[in-house]
Amino acid sequence: MTEYGYFLAAEEHGPAALVEQARMAEQAGFSALWISDPFHPWTGAQGQSPFVWSVIGALSQATSLPVQTAVTCPLLRIHPAVTAQAAATSAVLLEGRFRLGVGTGEALNEHVPGGPWPQASIRLEMLEEAVSVIRQLLDGQEVSHHGKHYTVENARLYTLPEEPVPIDIAAAGPAAAELAGRVGDGFITMVPDAEIVARFRRGSGASGNSKPVRGGLRVCWGTDQYETLGTAHRLWPNLGIPGELAQLLPTPAHFEQAAELVTPEQLADRVTCGDDPEAHTRALAAYAEAGFDTVYVNQIGPDQRGFFDFYRTKVLPQLPG
Repeated sequence: MTEYGYFLAAEEHGPAALVEQARMAEQAGFSALWISDPFHPWTGAQGQSPFVWSVIGALSQATSLPVQTAVTCPLLRIHPAVTAQAAATSAVLLEGRFRLGVGTGEALNEHVPGGPWPQASIRLEMLEEAVSVIRQLLDGQEVSHHGKHYTVENARLYTLPEEPVPIDIAAAGPAAAELAGRVGDGFITMVPDAEIVARFRRGSGASGNSKPVRGGLRVCWGTDQYETLGTAHRLWPNLGIPGELAQLLPTPAHFEQAAELVTPEQLADRVTCGDDPEAHTRALAAYAEAGFDTVYVNQIGPDQRGFFDFYRTKVLPQLPG
């Protein structure tokens, strides 16, 4: 049975607002939380980028819902050993209700310490090595590691949860989906694509059907469909930027330049807009039909309370489970 969570967008909201949204999500009937992990917003109009690990600490005191990063990149901006420590502490604060979501990231967030931005195949290599380091540390081992991409010397975590933190891997393409199946405890992807889910499950071997698949849906609730589409276009035009460009552009200004080519109409298939409950339930059903275990909904724009009231009364009651 598919479950429904809420996606906290740290690119668009400050830390206090994110915590308040988490409270409203629990009251509305959502069963889990995702939170993004940016250093920059995609565009200046979004305008935020709080440090995710501080916000997770606040969430642990504000809600009883499970929390997952969607997603953290443990390649360049933050070393895998530091990522492991942050994940372990988050799991302790959340009393085991934390999952670490990881991916290969974007230059926008990850190039900031300096140095080259690796090509996609190298980033996949780095991710696999990083996950191995993180797992060893989360198991309580003292780790000295001298790998192709990372060095760790005499590292051990002393604050650990009772159970190891599950690590889910994000992917959009076939090679990353196969990596997720091979080394991940679960799979994260943003489109309801049954084929990429099947590729992940094949890559997982005999355990494939037991590993959870999670996805995210962007919506913009409001009583005027055209106005909500305009809000989505103003705040998240980057959703219409195609291909690998979103992994390569280094600054919000570059995304704003590329987004000048994106029209509101081009976002209509990517963002569910308006106040028709059937449109929202159809969008969610596509994920269930593609084999997703959990779908996380993100409301674009300032009217968060209206969105939560709408989902609490008109959408979530129509969904199975």
